[in-house]
Amino acid sequence: MRLYQIFLFTILILAAGSCANRAAGPTGGPKDSIPPVVVRSSPINGALNFKKKDIQVYFNENITLDKVSDNVVISPPQKTQPIVRANAKVLFVSLQDELQDSTTYSILFGNAIVDLNEKNPLENYVFSFATGDEIDTLQIAGRLLNAENLDPMPGVLVGIHDNLNDTAILGDQFKRIAKTDSEGKFTIQNIKNGQYKLYALSDLNRDFKYQPGEFVAFYDSIITPQVKLEQRIDTIWADSVTVDTIHVFSQSVFTPDDILIKLFKETKKRQYLVKAERADDKYFNLFFNDKQDSLPKITPLNFDLDTRFLIQKSGQLDSLTYWIPDAAVYNQDTLTLTVEYFKTDSLFNYVYTVDTLNLFQRKARQTSRQTSKSKSEEVVEEQKPLNLKNNLSSSFDFYLDIVFDFEEPLDSFFVEKIHLVHKVDSITEPVEFACLQKDSIGRILGLSHAWKPEESYELNIDSAAFVSIYGRVSNRLTTAFKIKSLEDYSTLKIMLQDYDPRAYIQVIDSKEQVIQSKRAEQQGAVFQYLRPGDYFLRMFIDDNHNDIWDTGDLERRTQPEEVIYFFKKLSLKANWELEETWDHTDSSFYNKKPEELIKTTKKR
Repeated sequence: MRLYQIFLFTILILAAGSCANRAAGPTGGPKDSIPPVVVRSSPINGALNFKKKDIQVYFNENITLDKVSDNVVISPPQKTQPIVRANAKVLFVSLQDELQDSTTYSILFGNAIVDLNEKNPLENYVFSFATGDEIDTLQIAGRLLNAENLDPMPGVLVGIHDNLNDTAILGDQFKRIAKTDSEGKFTIQNIKNGQYKLYALSDLNRDFKYQPGEFVAFYDSIITPQVKLEQRIDTIWADSVTVDTIHVFSQSVFTPDDILIKLFKETKKRQYLVKAERADDKYFNLFFNDKQDSLPKITPLNFDLDTRFLIQKSGQLDSLTYWIPDAAVYNQDTLTLTVEYFKTDSLFNYVYTVDTLNLFQRKARQTSRQTSKSKSEEVVEEQKPLNLKNNLSSSFDFYLDIVFDFEEPLDSFFVEKIHLVHKVDSITEPVEFACLQKDSIGRILGLSHAWKPEESYELNIDSAAFVSIYGRVSNRLTTAFKIKSLEDYSTLKIMLQDYDPRAYIQVIDSKEQVIQSKRAEQQGAVFQYLRPGDYFLRMFIDDNHNDIWDTGDLERRTQPEEVIYFFKKLSLKANWELEETWDHTDSSFYNKKPEELIKTTKKR
């Protein structure tokens, strides 16, 4: 009996395991990585004399659409975008514009068509048809880069005009268009035989015309698309040394297929007064949309015409702060004045403009308790100390001046109240220094001294050493610091194999931030006091010798200044000098950047 029970129990366990395995179901096969395949279409791809607006494309599996507005492009461009949708295994396209006679149409889907389950894209699928008796078949190809840093520019419109006038991009729509892929590459298909000018356009408002403020690129030469048959050889090997079969076949090659254009944004901007504000009773700000060649003219209307301002200026005069020293003026609740400056009209012509401003004093809200108190007794506001910022740290760079940034412009400062001492063990020795005003209104002051590496210093500033134009005085300040060792730095010397006085060299980090820059020198450009680490070199050809990279100008047909990257990363070590010779004329490195920078760009 006991044996029978054991036998029955074993049978039940095996049966349960079998059921559990069946319930688990199949484990599945490899992941599907094959994109959808076109089975048929109505009409056929490449159809002639097709004048309907509805197209259906049938696939071997269920599909869906991804980022239709970013991926799908119709050429020639349409005023009203088509309706594109997917249902099960069918893609539906419904064109909204009237079709033109004897015209070839191309629908470029990019990576919009993906399978339903795994989202595998059918890359760069193109559907074409013609409303006439023949379909245009020529094509051109190339690449679009950012003019300033040579990054590939994805998702940008590229188009051609058969109007060879330079103003065509301002008023005419493109004849044929395409969009750049993730590597900045583009192919414009189904082009009619003829001559064309090529442009790229960010086209923010989707009107297929250039508007100021958009990124643009243009090709200098007129393009004539061509096709030729070339013989190609396909070799099949029986093994590593024996040829089995050689196939010779003809292939159509479309040219040009190596066009390179660079995208830039013009410096041309609309000029106008963006904002005027009086954030504090003692000053007001004016913000302009673009740089100015000169300061605007300020005319007081409800206060003294001879009022003097201290003007804090940005480098391009587009941000201005007017400090008001006169208490009789800054105590007024409202300042009314006119601002005279040059403003651009709709055609970007500069027109002399006069704006009238009412600048209201911003006051903090008072509580009911504060209001009743101020009515019952006179409240004397305690004057706050003059705040200042400085760039000191416990470990200070050998090559820097100490810089003070004050909350208000200075009226005066007392050098005898500033004490800089050199500390050796427990002995302190006063040292000489120079005070340098680093701006035009006395808000930024520098303290300069020939620092000794690895030595300790202490800065002691007595109270009331600095006095603002409003009578506020600074507090006492004491800061100890040590100068870094020269062994903490690296030096880099760059020799140009073919010296060019126009070459301007930039030392940049992995994020392409400029660390140091200077013009090339015949005996080599030396970059000192670099922190140890990895760096890269970028150069621009400074044709106008203004020490800055200049963008292009569409109206003048001026390309941006050429940018060249050194081909490799430079790793600098502490207390080390590295010398490199750069052949910037080597065309094999033109329009390329180091692989490490490309990877960093993709991550960003």
